[in-house]
Amino acid sequence: MTDISQVNTLFQLLSLAKRSISPGAWDYLMGGSETETTLNQNRLALDRLAFRPRVLRNVERIDTSTTLLGIKLKLPIVLAPIGSMQDIIAEGGVVPTRAAARAGIVHMLSSVCAPGLEEVSRAADYPKFFQLYVRGDKDWVDGTIKRALEFGYRAICLTVDRAAYGRRERDIAKGHRPTVRVGHASETFQAAFSWDDVDRIRSYVKVPLILKGITTAEDAKTAVGRGVDCIYVSNHGGRQLDHSIGSIAALPEIVAAVKGRAEIIVDGGILRGTDVLKALALGATAVGIGRLQGIALGAGGEAAVVRMLEIMENEITGSMALLGVTKLAELNASYLTSAEPIPRTWLDSAFPLMREGYGRPAGEICELSLALPGEAATRPGNTGSS
Repeated sequence: MTDISQVNTLFQLLSLAKRSISPGAWDYLMGGSETETTLNQNRLALDRLAFRPRVLRNVERIDTSTTLLGIKLKLPIVLAPIGSMQDIIAEGGVVPTRAAARAGIVHMLSSVCAPGLEEVSRAADYPKFFQLYVRGDKDWVDGTIKRALEFGYRAICLTVDRAAYGRRERDIAKGHRPTVRVGHASETFQAAFSWDDVDRIRSYVKVPLILKGITTAEDAKTAVGRGVDCIYVSNHGGRQLDHSIGSIAALPEIVAAVKGRAEIIVDGGILRGTDVLKALALGATAVGIGRLQGIALGAGGEAAVVRMLEIMENEITGSMALLGVTKLAELNASYLTSAEPIPRTWLDSAFPLMREGYGRPAGEICELSLALPGEAATRPGNTGSS
């Protein structure tokens, strides 16, 4: 087992994760739907934003904390729901919940993540959110939500961009079937889920209600008009509708539509501390981290997730100082401008040193190639032939 304390950069987690996660689970975690255009758009949208820093300000003391739906967070980060997390780490959802408690942030548990909402609730006496996929009729939905409320989840999140299951061709072509897809219920229930269901759920849920999968001003307005407390801007990490715009590109129109009537979370390609600050400058309250969370889980479980968040904190703190701000609330769109992105893939843009053959901690040789997720890995200098 690698000593996670030797990991000092986020990209070092990649090779550790790829060695331990099965090829099928790796593709599930890192891939997107069909042409993976939305997946790449998520990263491209972030790369189209550049900073406009202010200088000669006293930035001796930096505060990275914020409040999300009444909960104080050490960092403006939510560990996003991952459905088949048990395919990445056997213990499933208890691990990120414990890591979030140690790091002072929030974990949002997926309803299709083992070992279930009850056991995850007992794993750490710390605030956590519950995200629901609709796998049954009205009574099933209401019963599941009420169980989550009974077990102390502090917010309920309804995923609304799953009317059909995205065609994730990495899984299809290679015959991989994630755990949550084995013997799963009919998609009919999710397809029939509507605003009327949101109204019904709102009527009895007294904790904050979140809708995840909003990408337009029109839907954001409808949501806040029906009493939704938090808009979660997301395109499912590029895993649902292909050829969508990047989540961060959709954020400004949603912020304008909401007009402060709801808090806002955004995910999609968030892989560095600077990505977090870009999202907050555009009006997000916090960001969701999915893939990077999964990579850390595969790299070393709970300790690696905590280490990942420590590194993110360092990146955020340093970047805030260089931007000339001491509190997250000071960020706004004046700290950003448009930029021409450097042509490269979404993964390369976040972890450029992977092209140099680095990735293993403490100077070890990296075995992770330059290949995109799912392609063969080779040692640096190795042609890959045998």
